Order: sequence, then C-alpha cells, then structure tokens
Amino acid sequence: MKLHWSPKSPFVRKVMVVAHELGCVEALQLQRSVAAMLKPNPAIMADNPLSKIPTLVLDDGQVLFDSAVICEYLDARFHGALFPSGDARWKALQQLALGDGLLDVLILWRNERERALPLQSLIDAFALKTEASLARLEREIEARPGATIDIGQIAIGCALGYLDYRFDEFAWRARAPKLAAWYATLAQRPSFVATEPADG
Repeated sequence: MKLHWSPKSPFVRKVMVVAHELGCVEALQLQRSVAAMLKPNPAIMADNPLSKIPTLVLDDGQVLFDSAVICEYLDARFHGALFPSGDARWKALQQLALGDGLLDVLILWRNERERALPLQSLIDAFALKTEASLARLEREIEARPGATIDIGQIAIGCALGYLDYRFDEFAWRARAPKLAAWYATLAQRPSFVATEPADG
C-alpha cells in the first residue's frame, strides 16, 4: 500500500500513530508528498483530486482518503480495536471529530497568519475556537489515558502535538492543566514518540 506522506502533517501523523498501534507500519510504502494549499501537487492529484494528504493507494488500485477513513480501514484490515463498538464508539467518534476539527482550525490559522496581510478578524476567530476546544477538552478528558487507546484519543493527541509544533507561543498547557497532564502520558506511547513532527 502506498501512502502519500509528510513528517509535518498532523493528519498523516494520525494515520502513522494508528499504523504503529496496529503494528502494520511495514505494510505501508511511504511516498513523500507536499500538499500546499496554493500549489496543488500533480503527483497527489493523480490519486486524490483534492490534492490532500494522507491519501492511501491500496494494492488493488483503490484509493482511500481522508485520514479518518484510512484509519478505520487499517483498523479493520489489521483487526484492531481503535474504533470501539457500543456506547464507547460514539464517544470515540465525537473526540475524533473534535480533534480533527481543531486541526482544521489550526491549519487555517497558520495559513492566515503567514499571509502578507492577515485578516485580524479571522485570526481572532481561530484563536477563540481553539480556546473553546481546549476548554471543552479540559472539562471532559479523563485524568489519564488508560492502557488501551482509541481513535478519539489519537486525534486529540495529534491536535495537541500540532499546537506544540506550530503554536508554541499559544502556551496551551497554562489554559488546560488537566489536559496537559493527560497529554504528557499519551505522548510517551511509542506510537507518538515515533511520529513526532519534524522539519527537513
């Protein structure tokens, strides 16, 4: 299986955390791909018309995107339990949606602040949504991750890791100390250590 991949993308990181948790990293052929908002990449578009990563090309030629779909596919194919059943499933999927939504906000925020003339009202809106997301997680997150992990925890962990990587000045831990303690434990998992975002 070919995975359009980048060491900087938090959505790619989510897929790679899942792959490490499932022990299937060796099944993935990583193809370094750059997906810039203003420069659609023809190599990615040959597989994904949206020019977004991650994109997974299966051995039979079928193409899967976005990250949530790829994660669920890997979990099913390699007999994982990252997408639980019953009531636990809805909690995991809600956390998945919140983690992914927060990442969407952060990526748009980063793109806006790098414009020559960023729009302050957009910057303020992104900051407000980030603060509200952190406040909700601070209220709802468990004291510490358990021995098992699910897709919702992975998504939230990747969003917090992206805050560290691109928004260090935001100092999110001061706003959410309970969440910070939770993340400190999660970040020690081998799957998160192995997928730390990196430049170069």
